[in-house]
Amino acid sequence: MNDIIEQAKEIFPKIRDYRRTIHQNPELSFQEYETCKFIQAKLTELGIESKVIANTGVVALIGKGERCVGLRADIDALPIEEETGLEFSSQNSGVMHACGHDMHTSMLLGAAEILKKQEHSLNGVVKLMFQPGEEKLPGGAGIMIKEGVLENPKVNAVFGQHIFPEENVGVVSMKEGPVMGSADELYWEITGKSAHAAQPHLGSDPILAASQLVVYYQTLMTKYRDPLTAGVLTVAAFNGGTATNIIPDKVFLKGTMRAYNLNWREQMHELLMTRSQMITEAYGCQCDLKIIKGYPPVINHKSTTEIAEKTAIKLFGSVKEFTPKMWGEDFAFYSQVVPATFWFVGVKPENMEIMPALHNSKINPVEEAMINGMAMLAQTAIEYLNS
Repeated sequence: MNDIIEQAKEIFPKIRDYRRTIHQNPELSFQEYETCKFIQAKLTELGIESKVIANTGVVALIGKGERCVGLRADIDALPIEEETGLEFSSQNSGVMHACGHDMHTSMLLGAAEILKKQEHSLNGVVKLMFQPGEEKLPGGAGIMIKEGVLENPKVNAVFGQHIFPEENVGVVSMKEGPVMGSADELYWEITGKSAHAAQPHLGSDPILAASQLVVYYQTLMTKYRDPLTAGVLTVAAFNGGTATNIIPDKVFLKGTMRAYNLNWREQMHELLMTRSQMITEAYGCQCDLKIIKGYPPVINHKSTTEIAEKTAIKLFGSVKEFTPKMWGEDFAFYSQVVPATFWFVGVKPENMEIMPALHNSKINPVEEAMINGMAMLAQTAIEYLNS
């Protein structure tokens, strides 16, 4: 175990350079062409053959044998203008690795180097999966699966990780069962009848109807959901109208719904469709609701989580129980097919009480945390193959 950490420390300066190169050259979801080339080039330097999958994803194998474990890292960036002021800040205007995927990719490259050195002693195959498009529906994970990433050789389990700004460097956290929610996008178009604001009786006010919808959804969440079942429904955008004296024809809402329970998720979809129409009709308006089903919930499997937890304890002396979030993550698609576990690597400086969160233009994770992430990926793969 200590040897793995020492190997991670030894290659850290190189992996840090990888991370900074990727950070300077971020690419949006499904447009990661240069990132894909970079990954392949570094794998080739290690003597690891790779192939492109899902257009901009990369898959490679280390080892031989019947058993196969997958290690996954996402490679895409976000449409955010960076404000960190770092010397290696994004050179692509309006695009930033604000979710840590530059670190995820680099840590998997580091784990690949560690595992390649031990290839002769591996009790099976490690499949490296560099995945595009985690930040954008339909999600690169589903596309990778459709294109056979879990076959040839057949993957028996998948592990993945994410940087976690809420925890200090050195803390690894995880939990068996649901850890992240499903993520559905909601789009409403409420149509009324325009009128002069001084003569509201001559029109049908979609702003009033939309306002009633937003208020009603709070009731929908409290009265049609078991209090012990987690769920979130948030209306995050409300747009309509152009002047102080005109009732508009249309109002547009946008929002998201998150859940762990798939049955309740489907029930809510049906209630949203029927009740939204009923309420807007009461105000003389019509509602067109579009629900785009996003990622399913991430559910950590018992057997793989036990292995990952034991690995973290052996490497770092402890593992912290992760508090489930309603974030969305397309790693969920892997966990629907094979046993899988997703953990979180602390990246917050110890002297900082609160650091900028994920998807923040000022997020600046501690790079040394990648030592822990590399060690976790490499050692967990070894532990799984030996289990």
